[in-house]
Amino acid sequence: MLDASTILAGPLCCQILGDQGAEVIKIEHPVNGDGMRGHGPSKDGVPLWWKEISRNKRALGLSLSAPEGADILLRLAATADVLVENFRPGTLERWGLGPDALHAVNPRLVIVRVTGFGQQGPYAARAGFGTLAEAMSGFAHLTGEAGGPPTLPAFGLADSICGIAASSATMMALWARERTGRGEVVDLSLIEPIMAAVGPGPTVYDQLGVVGERQGNRSSNNAPRNTYLCKDGGWVAVSTSAQRIAERVLTLVGHPEVIDEPWFASGRERAQHADLLDSYVGSWIAERTRAEVMAEFERVGAAVAPVYTARDLAEDPHVQATGMLTHVEDDDLGPVLMHNVMWRMTGAPGRIRFTGRRLGADTDAILQDELGLDAGTVEDLRTRRVIA
Repeated sequence: MLDASTILAGPLCCQILGDQGAEVIKIEHPVNGDGMRGHGPSKDGVPLWWKEISRNKRALGLSLSAPEGADILLRLAATADVLVENFRPGTLERWGLGPDALHAVNPRLVIVRVTGFGQQGPYAARAGFGTLAEAMSGFAHLTGEAGGPPTLPAFGLADSICGIAASSATMMALWARERTGRGEVVDLSLIEPIMAAVGPGPTVYDQLGVVGERQGNRSSNNAPRNTYLCKDGGWVAVSTSAQRIAERVLTLVGHPEVIDEPWFASGRERAQHADLLDSYVGSWIAERTRAEVMAEFERVGAAVAPVYTARDLAEDPHVQATGMLTHVEDDDLGPVLMHNVMWRMTGAPGRIRFTGRRLGADTDAILQDELGLDAGTVEDLRTRRVIA
């Protein structure tokens, strides 16, 4: 895989597949590097997010806008299976690296193109960022307290959803190649995967003329469903999507009488009595510590979870026992705690072989050992900042 993408969605796609064994070459600008190197906190000048998002990727500093750099990419593409890029539509074509040029050297190459709004349409040329997708997808409109402003997430939600979708699209394209013998061009926008995650709002509007509104932590599909403050200052989240769970919760908090109400038998009707149900559940939880609430909910088989911080996640016994987080040795930082591979498979469990590399750490090995460039040519390209 050639990861010529930047910031988050494309790099996450390549991280996921790299975790599962793909050999990934990370291509980034030889002077500026990938913008991800400047995202998030750093320690002693070492970017922490980079260590995870670029793990299992060899680092090649390469200017694709330079003719010599474009030629090197074509030589790499000739033997690659996948190229992932997220430049604005038309950029690769301007550099002589569009799908036609890439397929001329390797008809089996899968090209995954991630953009804000897709390769076609009136918005195709617009700058595309996850924030814009979160706004236009309907997510921001539905997120936040009733009567409050639309709310954006404090993290790369649209990018992350798109990156996971891109990994799936890549594997589908590789499977299609096995049938057709030809590499697909995948056109994936940031906005469409998060639109799917937000739900069937357009269908509801089309059929009923109804537009969803912000409800805070509540749901129009069931109640009680909210976050509740415990006696010791901890928070818990309660869900009652299943009827039997709702009955257990109201029995636990001392109000079994509402179970016999006609409206209690339907999640949507319970949601219309959310004020009453929240008052029952919230007052009961407010009198107990979070540990007591968790123990009692578990005893009766009701659904509850603590609202966690990153520290809570790192210290949680289930997270530790199942290896959801794992320590990986890093050349700059020593042992680094990070998310483990996203899923486990019995025969091919995936693994983290190494963390994100320094800019250009593998350039010489890739160009000399794999493409056969001599040391003098490599040094000349580095002097002219075509490579790093």
